[in-house]
Amino acid sequence: MARPTIQPVVWQPPAAPERSRQADSAPPMPAPRVLAVNGVGPEDVVVDEQGRLVTGVADGRILRLSDEGRRIDQVAETGGRPLGVELLGDGRLLVCDAERGLLAVDPEGGSVEPLVAGRAMAAGRPLWLCNNSAVARDGTVFFTDSTQRFGLEHYVADLLEHGGTGRLLRRDVSGEVTELLDGLQFANGVALSADESYVAVAETGAYRIRRVWLTGSDTGRSEVLADNLPGIPDNMSTGEDGLLWVALASPRNPVLDWTAPRHPLLRKATWAMPPALLTKLEVRTTWVVAIDGTGAIVRDLQTSAPGYHMVTGVRQHDGKLYLGSLREQGIAVIDL
Repeated sequence: MARPTIQPVVWQPPAAPERSRQADSAPPMPAPRVLAVNGVGPEDVVVDEQGRLVTGVADGRILRLSDEGRRIDQVAETGGRPLGVELLGDGRLLVCDAERGLLAVDPEGGSVEPLVAGRAMAAGRPLWLCNNSAVARDGTVFFTDSTQRFGLEHYVADLLEHGGTGRLLRRDVSGEVTELLDGLQFANGVALSADESYVAVAETGAYRIRRVWLTGSDTGRSEVLADNLPGIPDNMSTGEDGLLWVALASPRNPVLDWTAPRHPLLRKATWAMPPALLTKLEVRTTWVVAIDGTGAIVRDLQTSAPGYHMVTGVRQHDGKLYLGSLREQGIAVIDL
C-alpha cells in the first residue's frame, strides 16, 4: 500500500537543550530487567489490583503477566492495535485501541465494549487514532485522539507534517464526549495530577506537555506545563510519589529539528525515504523522566546500554518502574 502524502507546515522548534545530546543520565538508569512477552510491541503497561502486569501487543491481544512474568495469560483480544491501558475501577480495563477506539475490556470474561468506537464521531469529528488515557476517581475518562490525518502505521508522517490535528477529549460517566483541547501536535500520553486539579497531555510533535485545569478559578484554562523537553514524549502516568512520569521514546533528532523551519520539500524527501532508512534515524535509548507540578524535571533516568529501547509507556509501582515499548518484545523493570 502506498504511503500517504504529507503537507509539511514550516515551524521553528526551540533549540534542543544540552541534555538531549547526552546518552546517559547522571547517575545512569539501573540496568533494566526484561520480562519477555509472547508478542511484539507492549506499548503501555498497567499494574492491576493483584499486582499483575497488563499490556497489549501488536496483534490485538491483551496479556496479563504474573509471578514476575513466569506466567502469561491472554485475557482478551481487541481485534485492533491496543496502545494505552488503564484500570477503570470496576474490575475492567480501559484500552485505547488505535483502530477500535476507546474500549472497556473485561479481563475475566474477555468481553470488549466500545465506549467510543474508532472512526465514530467524538465531539464533532471522528475518533481517528485513540492513543492514551487517564481515569478520574469518579469514572471520568480523559483520552487522546493523536491525529486526524494518519493511522498508527504512519505516525511518523504526522510528526513530519506538523499539522496539529491532535485532540484531548473527555468522556463523562454519562457517556457524553467533549473536546478539551485541539490543535495538538500528535496528542499522546495523558495523566491526572494526584489531586485531580488538572489533566496533562503530551504533545509528541512539539516536545512539550500541556495541562488543562479542572478545578478552581482556572477551570478550563490550558497552559504549557513543561516545554522544550530533551526527548520525544510518549505515554505518561501518575506515580505513587505524585509526580508525572513521562516516557521519552527517543532523544531529539537534530536532523528533523533542522528541516522543520526550512522548505517543506526537505521533509517530503525524508518521508519518501525507504522505511528501513527512516528507522535508522532512530536513536536507541531507554529513557524516562518525572516532572512535578511546576513542570520541572525532578527524576531523570536514561541508559544507552543495549537490551531495550523506544520506551513508550511507564508505570511506577511498589519501588519499581515498569516500561513498555512500541518496538520490543518485553516489559522492562527498573528498581528505583
